[in-house]
Amino acid sequence: MGILTWIIFGLIAGAIAKAIHPGNDPGGWVVTIIIGILGAMLGGWIGTTLLNIDVTSFWSPMSWLLAIGGSVLLLFLYRMVTNK
Repeated sequence: MGILTWIIFGLIAGAIAKAIHPGNDPGGWVVTIIIGILGAMLGGWIGTTLLNIDVTSFWSPMSWLLAIGGSVLLLFLYRMVTNK
């Protein structure tokens, strides 16, 4: 899969991450979607590079889990850094 696919994953994963990890985000939905895109790319990188998982299919459940997991992780870290 190319970078465009991971961006699409990120848009969806950002929304799912927001639903899984609700609360007030500094920056709102726009920042959540950007974090989702970056999280999906991070999840894809972790899956292919570190875990040696094949994430070449858009409909693969493992691809979705990696994208959502990366998004939730980055959203959590973002909240830790920005909250007082």
